[in-house]
Amino acid sequence: MVAVSAAVVLGAVGVAWASFPSSTGTVTSKDVGFTFPEDGLVAVDFQVDKSAGSTAACAVQALNESYAVVGWKTVVLGPEAPDSSTHQVVLRIDSPAVNGGVNTCWIVDGE
Repeated sequence: MVAVSAAVVLGAVGVAWASFPSSTGTVTSKDVGFTFPEDGLVAVDFQVDKSAGSTAACAVQALNESYAVVGWKTVVLGPEAPDSSTHQVVLRIDSPAVNGGVNTCWIVDGE
């Protein structure tokens, strides 16, 4: 009976802890578009919205027709970057790509 009660209390504490907002901030991204400026390159345009004063990193990728990653770069946006900003990143690709965009963005801890 004590073990069951302890499990219920720990579960409630875990749910409460997970429901508090993160103190490190938030970040979201939106793909704007992509172009192929020349053979072997993809230019990816995207928008990032992040918490003021935080440092965010975004993984930008290019995919081939089989959805395999053929180009990749991590872009870091420091605390001096505006809360909402648009960026273009040029990726070198190792085989033909059919699209490009942001895979994910995250807040860098310790910033």
